[in-house]
Amino acid sequence: MATPFLKVSISGILRTLLLLLLLTPFWLWLAWLLTEKRVLVVAIIDKTVLTTKGQEHISLNWVLNQEKFSKKNTELYNREKDYFGFFPLDNNKYQLKGLERFSNNRLQQLSRDVDIAYLTDTYGIYNNEWYHEGDDKARSGMVYGGMSRQDLYFIQQMQATHKLIITEFNCLASPTDSAVRAGFEKTFGIKWTKWIGRYFDSFDTSRNKELPRWLVDLYKKQHKGKWPFNKGGIAFVNSDDRILILEAGTHLLQPFPQIISGREAQQHYGLPATIHYSFWFDVIIPDKRLNQEISQFKIDVNDAGKYEMTKYGLSTVFPAITAHVNSDYRFFYFSADFADNPIRLTSSYFRGMPHFKSFLYNRHDPLDRNGFFWNVYQPLVTTILNDYYKTGLHH
Repeated sequence: MATPFLKVSISGILRTLLLLLLLTPFWLWLAWLLTEKRVLVVAIIDKTVLTTKGQEHISLNWVLNQEKFSKKNTELYNREKDYFGFFPLDNNKYQLKGLERFSNNRLQQLSRDVDIAYLTDTYGIYNNEWYHEGDDKARSGMVYGGMSRQDLYFIQQMQATHKLIITEFNCLASPTDSAVRAGFEKTFGIKWTKWIGRYFDSFDTSRNKELPRWLVDLYKKQHKGKWPFNKGGIAFVNSDDRILILEAGTHLLQPFPQIISGREAQQHYGLPATIHYSFWFDVIIPDKRLNQEISQFKIDVNDAGKYEMTKYGLSTVFPAITAHVNSDYRFFYFSADFADNPIRLTSSYFRGMPHFKSFLYNRHDPLDRNGFFWNVYQPLVTTILNDYYKTGLHH
């Protein structure tokens, strides 16, 4: 007699669970919608906006939107217009709306009006990629880019008014002027070693179309026309065009650069103990009297790799995240392309998305930069912004 009732009960429970599962996105969206907005005025500087998708600052917009941080008028940030820098238009036309337009007085006023300055990318736009001329992996003339004198003056004013400054690669390397770079280094206690690097999954020029032609050409020029690499590994490039190639197996025990974080960074910023990093980075030396290293890059080399790095004056461990967090000002330098991740902004409209991160990237694909977003960028920047908001120093 109890069997039919039991079957009905089980099927009813299953239908209810299925309905709740289907309604989960709605509840997450509703929770986000009902979350109160918080005013946090951010000056975003991005000079590498090739399309209106805003790839180089979309990760920041995701965090701002998820956390309901708004502008003074309580509008949420728009990735297509709420930044300073390069604005692409149709038919190879563009507008320049960087800080270069402003006088020092205007920049001083801007530093009083905003809470945070974030230089997401100052690398810029180049002729070959903008006008589609020649090989987009080759070097070409610049349309617009580099950290400018006005950018530097603005963030110096932000420092003087005890604000939060976030910067990242590539604000120090080419095409930033050497005088501007020196001013930045002196102001924030960071010294660029003139080296940048990147992981490549293959150095086989016939297979890897992402391999820059200029990288191969420079190496051949320095090594009698030879390019003896076909596995993956890490390429280091100096501003004087010297090239160091570390190949998996030949020089590397682990082909990827690792970002490692200690217990304090794991607990406060939610960072993993270790994670692969597969995009561009730079090598800096921080002044430890001013700054602390939150996380570090580690290059896992064998004896041959250690020899090569030592020969070029490179350490196998160097900063990944550098910070100055004090009452005088707050400053962060991310030594890589942290904000450049192929994240979809749509997911930021659902409250609590980080709890579902294991479903949102391919954990078996170390080249999937979505994994870096969910495991490093999102918890890190969310914590930095919320920490600053809690100080009450914002508008």
